[in-house]
Amino acid sequence: MKKQYLLLLLALILVLSVGCQKKDEREVEKPVIYLYPEVASDVSVVLDYAGQLTCTYPVYQDGWQVTARPDGSLVNKADGKAYSYLFWEGTGDVAFDMSRGFVVAGTDTAAFLEDKLSLLGLNAAERNDFITYWLPRMQQNNYNLIAFQGDNYTDYAKLTVTPQPDSILRVFMAFQALDAPIDIEEQLLTPTQRNGFTLVEWGGCQLEQN
Repeated sequence: MKKQYLLLLLALILVLSVGCQKKDEREVEKPVIYLYPEVASDVSVVLDYAGQLTCTYPVYQDGWQVTARPDGSLVNKADGKAYSYLFWEGTGDVAFDMSRGFVVAGTDTAAFLEDKLSLLGLNAAERNDFITYWLPRMQQNNYNLIAFQGDNYTDYAKLTVTPQPDSILRVFMAFQALDAPIDIEEQLLTPTQRNGFTLVEWGGCQLEQN
C-alpha cells in the first residue's frame, strides 16, 4: 500500500513538473527575415536560437542559403524556389522586459502600430505584413500593454549573416491584454537608418493576461 502511495505521489510530482515547464515556455511567433542587398547576392543566414525551433519555411538546415535581390525576393538554394522572406518560430524561456512600454486601447492598435513601426524603420509592405498578422489578436482587447524588445530578444535569437549587412533592423513586440489601463513608463524608441545591404526582421509574442 505504501509503495503504491509513493508511486502515485511521484507520478503527480512528474505531471506538475511537466506542466510548470510548459507554462514557463513562451512562443516566439512569426519572426520573418527580409534581405535587401544592393545587388543580387548569395547570402547565408544562420540562426542561433537558445530554445526549440517549432517551424521554419523554407526548411532550416544548419542555416539558409539564398540568392537575394534588391527588391527583397529570395531564391532558396536548397529547393530552387522563390520566397518573400525567411520564416521561423520557436519556444523558449526568454524573459521579456515589460517595465517600459505603451498602454494602447484595442481600438487604437492599428494606428499605434502604423506610427511606431514607421518610426522604427519598417517600410509600408513590412508594416502591412506585421499589422495584418497581429491586429486580429489585439484590437478586440480593452487595452494592450506593448513593449518592443531589445537585447533580451536579440541575444536569445542571434543571427549570423554572410556577407554582413550594412544595416540590421530587428523589431520584436511583446504584448499583454489588459482589462483596464495601467501606469507605466513610456518606452523610448530609436529609429534605424536603412543604408546599403539591409536585413529586416519582425516578430512578436503574446504574454498571458494576469
